[in-house]
Amino acid sequence: MVRAAVMNRLAPRLQGCHWLDLCSGSGVMACEAIERGASRVVAIEHHRGTAAICRVNLDSTASGVEPTPKVQVVSADLVRWLSRGRPSEDPGFDLVYFDPPYAAKLYGPGLEALRCGAWLRPGALVICEHASREPPSLDGCWDLIDRRRYGSCGVLVLSLPEHCPGGTDSRPPQTGRAG
Repeated sequence: MVRAAVMNRLAPRLQGCHWLDLCSGSGVMACEAIERGASRVVAIEHHRGTAAICRVNLDSTASGVEPTPKVQVVSADLVRWLSRGRPSEDPGFDLVYFDPPYAAKLYGPGLEALRCGAWLRPGALVICEHASREPPSLDGCWDLIDRRRYGSCGVLVLSLPEHCPGGTDSRPPQTGRAG
């Protein structure tokens, strides 16, 4: 129910998007993104065995899609991987799905590393799945776009405001006189 609801809500933004799946597990959300037109998918999963399953699932899904999307599965500690920052050759992400184990307390450090690492493209959305009774606390650098509840699951849709350090507005400041 949550998967279908989230993907239906994101449908207009999925075609050609760059999707980052944090704590991806088997990769089911990333597979959905591929099936709905994502051109690039990166899945981060800490557990090596689960990452291997994710790789098989994403490769299998991507092989049936034309044009074939770019797919990458990384087995790494989420916060460490995000904290390294976005490499200059990496274009960043339009949509981020963040579904950590609820008890792992990864929301705060993960969102901070995502923001500070400059991983988001202008207008990007971050979707956080959480236990409905325990929504993640947000620092002042995130705008809450939407909040939904699906039984015992909750979903927050977040974005970064332009004025926030690490925000998505990469345009240089305008100087000089208007001409």
